Amino acid sequence: MSVNRRQVIAGTGTASLGFVLSGAVGSIFGGTASAAEPNGFHGYGELIPDPAKIIDLPQGFQYKILSRAGVDTLQTGEKLSGAPDGMFAFPGRKHNNAVLVRNHELSPGAANPVPHLSGIVYDPGAAGGTTTVVLDGNQLISQVASLAGTIRNCAGGNTPWGTWLSCEETELTPASDARLTKKHGYVFEVDPHGRLTDTEAVPLKALGRYAHEAVAVDPKTGVLYLTEDAGSPFGLIYRFLPQKPLGGPGSLRAGGKLQALAVPGVPDLSVFTELGTTLPVTWVDVPDPDATTTPVRKQFANNAITRVSKAEGIFWERTSAYIVSSFAKAGSPAAGVHEGQVWEFNPRKSAIELVVRIAPGGRFDGPDNITISPYGSSIVLAEDGDGENYLTVVGDDGTVYPLARNAASDGEWAGATFSPDGKWLYANAQGDGLTIAITGPWRKK
Repeated sequence: MSVNRRQVIAGTGTASLGFVLSGAVGSIFGGTASAAEPNGFHGYGELIPDPAKIIDLPQGFQYKILSRAGVDTLQTGEKLSGAPDGMFAFPGRKHNNAVLVRNHELSPGAANPVPHLSGIVYDPGAAGGTTTVVLDGNQLISQVASLAGTIRNCAGGNTPWGTWLSCEETELTPASDARLTKKHGYVFEVDPHGRLTDTEAVPLKALGRYAHEAVAVDPKTGVLYLTEDAGSPFGLIYRFLPQKPLGGPGSLRAGGKLQALAVPGVPDLSVFTELGTTLPVTWVDVPDPDATTTPVRKQFANNAITRVSKAEGIFWERTSAYIVSSFAKAGSPAAGVHEGQVWEFNPRKSAIELVVRIAPGGRFDGPDNITISPYGSSIVLAEDGDGENYLTVVGDDGTVYPLARNAASDGEWAGATFSPDGKWLYANAQGDGLTIAITGPWRKK
């Protein structure tokens, strides 16, 4: 029989686990709520302890460490930089090859900075950046620095023309840190195939100067959607309307209009707990995107825009952007309490819908980066939570299931991304400095 959304929520039994999910059942998980019936996808099974105490995985899955920060060397001879974070796997030039562009979330003065090679440096006083890694499945072929002299390159996003947008999660300037020579808090475009030939790294200033977290691009319109991970006050969700939409590498330098998301009458998205809650969205122009005197998120009255506690990952799938709010803690300025939300923004409907909510007290918490599996379009979340940290996958019944556990430490997962052929899931165990390839009996497409 057909099952409506409210019946699916009531029948899954997820409340006892602290998880409920609704909106994704009818949208991302296959078009009808019948996907939540017993023959649907219910995760990959419980995790098996790893004898090496590095990564616990389900039965039949395996992993390989691709690189170790501070141990392995780049092609130019320097030690590999640490704090690997957001990344994306692009198709390589050869059959079955993948090219990862990998962020390094490093602050000024960090050990093993991303090497300051000619043509890729923004600020000589900064340590962060990206490395570009060529792979053949789970075999590392090469890794080189591709952006340097930036700060806390956290997450980012891929473009329809095959480049990586690397986001600085900072607002530091030379006035606040004397080691710096330029203002920070920008997005930088990195081309895995070398189509940009600059003499130095170029910030995309029109996208705003703030604590950028991640970005997703609508492949049909070229419009960008961006998240801000900030507090005092909480950050915002932004839309960027480029002057040259879908213009290819370097086209975002032509500028455009930056706007902030507003849900009329809603100052803070954390207040919502009912799955399937759908809210109308409007957009408000940002007065000063470069934050000349006032941080961007402080340029609005609270009733003019809608704030998000710990706005983190964002990923485009089909017709929508999926946006993560990592948590809203009791005792914080947040209007509500949760250990993770995922919102689906559909620009055709000009609406945002709550599709995942993680209640306090459960096994999982603190989702950060997000990707979408090519196997049934399941949401995959990378945790940066309290205590143990997992990669998780959302089943057709709305339950959040474990996919991998960091058994080496309580360090966060980051950068989850599937290889172009879908065989491998690449991810970073950030605090351990590991980039890892995972494969196994994935769900059928």
